[in-house]
Amino acid sequence: MVFAYIKGTLARITADSVIVDVNGVGYKIFTAGSALAVCNEIGSEIRLHTCFYVREDTHALYGFLNEDELKMFEQLITVTGVGPKAALSLISNIPPSKFGLAVLTDDVESFTKAPGIGKKTAQRIILELKDKLKKLNDQFGDIKTETSGLTSSSNKLQEAVSALIMLGYSSQEANAAVLTVYDEEKTIEQIIKDALKNSV
Repeated sequence: MVFAYIKGTLARITADSVIVDVNGVGYKIFTAGSALAVCNEIGSEIRLHTCFYVREDTHALYGFLNEDELKMFEQLITVTGVGPKAALSLISNIPPSKFGLAVLTDDVESFTKAPGIGKKTAQRIILELKDKLKKLNDQFGDIKTETSGLTSSSNKLQEAVSALIMLGYSSQEANAAVLTVYDEEKTIEQIIKDALKNSV
């Protein structure tokens, strides 16, 4: 059973979840604090991109305001020792536009700002996701940006593409999204942010 998204009426809000009524069926969807802050009007229509998380002792739905938060969640729960609760804490504190960049730049501090995330967990996230990116590079050859006349004189273009791949985008998708919005004057974070908006 796979739900890409759930759209319905916001029936209830709890400390860590929302109940969405879809034609008389109430779906309990766990979500990040950032989403809970937006979901504040009972009776309003709501749409959440969802991940159906299944383990031996757990079957739960997790919901997100956009696909980039969903992709970030899916990447985080692949890391050893990082469960849904820790992933939601990180999503509440690090926007997707900063997530890939924080991994690439070994920014442990950004991760430890999230409640429940210690230094060792932050280092593990960085190590494992960087390793995943390296394996992709080895598998498909170095991730090259199809610069269409641009030179990769700075690493800005490359890092922006890598940050999107860190979120779960394919190399081709990341290249296309970044090149559409690339401007040498922009910061890496702004390029990533604009690429994410453009890819929606």
